[in-house]
Amino acid sequence: MVTTAPYGTWPSPIDAALAAAHDGRPEFVGAVGDEVWWTEPRPAEGGRRALVRRRADGTTTSVLPEPWNPRSRVMEYGGAPWTARAREEGGPLVVFVHHADQRLYAYAPDGPREPWPLTPVSDVGGGLRWAEPQVRPERDEVWCVLEEFTGGSPTDVRRVIAAVPLDGSAAGDRGAVRELGDGRHRFVTGPRLSHDGRRAAWIAWDHPRMPWDGTVVMIAELTPDGTFTAERPLVGGSDESVVQVEWDHDGSLVFVSDTSGWWELQRVRPGAEAGTDMPAERLCPGRGEEFGGPLWKIGQRWFHLLGNGLIAVIHGRGTTSLGVLDPETGELVDAVGPWTAWAETLAVQDTRVFGIAASPRTSYEVVELDTATGHTRTIGAPHQDAVDPAYYPEPLIRTFTGPGGRDVHAHVYPPHHPGRTGPDGERPPYAVRVHGGPTGRSPLVLDLEIAYFTSRGIGVVEVDYGGSTGYGRAYRERLRGQWGVVDVEDCAAVALALAAEGSADRDRLAVRGGSAGGWTAAVSLTTTDVYACGAISYPILDLEAWATGETHDFESRYLESLVGPLAEVPERYRERSPVHRADRLTAPFVLLQGLDDPICPPAQCERFVAAVEGRGIPHAYLAFEGESHGFRRADTLSRALEAELSLYAQTFGIERSDVPRLELRR
Repeated sequence: MVTTAPYGTWPSPIDAALAAAHDGRPEFVGAVGDEVWWTEPRPAEGGRRALVRRRADGTTTSVLPEPWNPRSRVMEYGGAPWTARAREEGGPLVVFVHHADQRLYAYAPDGPREPWPLTPVSDVGGGLRWAEPQVRPERDEVWCVLEEFTGGSPTDVRRVIAAVPLDGSAAGDRGAVRELGDGRHRFVTGPRLSHDGRRAAWIAWDHPRMPWDGTVVMIAELTPDGTFTAERPLVGGSDESVVQVEWDHDGSLVFVSDTSGWWELQRVRPGAEAGTDMPAERLCPGRGEEFGGPLWKIGQRWFHLLGNGLIAVIHGRGTTSLGVLDPETGELVDAVGPWTAWAETLAVQDTRVFGIAASPRTSYEVVELDTATGHTRTIGAPHQDAVDPAYYPEPLIRTFTGPGGRDVHAHVYPPHHPGRTGPDGERPPYAVRVHGGPTGRSPLVLDLEIAYFTSRGIGVVEVDYGGSTGYGRAYRERLRGQWGVVDVEDCAAVALALAAEGSADRDRLAVRGGSAGGWTAAVSLTTTDVYACGAISYPILDLEAWATGETHDFESRYLESLVGPLAEVPERYRERSPVHRADRLTAPFVLLQGLDDPICPPAQCERFVAAVEGRGIPHAYLAFEGESHGFRRADTLSRALEAELSLYAQTFGIERSDVPRLELRR
């Protein structure tokens, strides 16, 4: 029986603790002999990640016991934190980065010995960090990306491809680590070795470009001792983003490039060298889809070469699919299944492809595609309904019209409850959910954080504003020089369109976001009257400070493309920063911040709160010890979600007794 009740008052079995327990997703899947391994979140274990193995018999166990935490901090967002190889005796050997000290460790999970360190500790700045390890058994080494701090500033850092001995001799001796490249570039990915072992290829770029702006594919010859020589660029440039490169068996290089305006697969045949009229072939042209994405983490993969000449690919426009491409004919056949979002990771075992995918009815799980039969199945981290699926939201994929008639893509999640409906004539409150990045997007997947609100009668809309990925280079470059303008306008256009069509209550609109999404939320509250309140998490609030030393190296010059060079447009940095617009703020807000955040430090929040204090604006500032950029601990996630709901309830005039009341200061 369906009962009528005001929107926002509906009871729900999805509480904050349940949503927090299901936060995060598996990452970095890999094939180890006849096993499949991946990492997955453990919110209840202090937010650590666990390394998990699925044995050939189908049983799944954790490789590393608590408190081991395989997670890299290279570029702060990290990268592939583990590698493993099967051995004839003693079981597999795994090499991983432990988050607490960022050292590389080796471990034989089937043996009696505890993990042992392979790399030393450095007291300089952020120390030594490692990502994308690759075991080279023929040299008894592990090759990886080394990030080495050379001073106390976050930008006193260098990155180079390095070789670490597997015998542990470098555990106390930095000098035992061999640097393979010449270190000419600020940023590098891990190397890919040709099948004959004679050449290496990797991706590199330099400030002020971000990897979605311009990168180059570097190649080098290998000397007998494994050092790189004759390093040179092959493809790429300042206006071409290459995000993955692999060697094929015939010596071809296959890579993802956006020269067409879309990240597409291309190939350079053996013998090609850098120069004009590079003979690169587009392998699946003209689809108007992305076969790649923004390289936020070292080691992300959107395609994997198969032994039979075919290529497993992740592709799509907005949503993504897993398919198998014949590079000779361009034929692309997609896997059958409900999944609408595939994570940037793939592994291959003979004819089987492994990935991590989710759908509007299922959370992220490890999926196997048998390319010989076309059969798909879930083999790891399987989705389990924590509540009756009748409480799950039912998303709508929509395209709205923004300023100037431009398209704005969004996912709309109306209020949904199996036993409640709103009164006739009442329109529901809505929260505009702004993704981070800003070079990112909102995946179309089941998210209990969204269901937490929709099952209570509060709608949610995720906006892929101009600047988002998944819609081609021109769409993501709408934000060039316009951050704080286009993103704010697009979110407002969607919110107001929902109100104008009668889907949302114009007087009960909220905006919420984290990181770059927190910036957009804060700018929206300080420059528009669209929203009645907002939830701002670990945001950027002061552009000038962020551009002059108050963030990490990777994004330290990101604003040059998003806003403009500081030396040329200093007034723009001040005019757009919420910390300098606090006097225009009229809406209540909650500010949520991790105290260990090196990307968006708490100092920015503290200055913003100081500017608001005493002005009569209801607000709360919740700071969480032990949390960094993006919350990971179950208690933090739960507290943040309850605080947000309490803010909405107080602002929208909704009575709720199932969450602690958030104390708002003035």
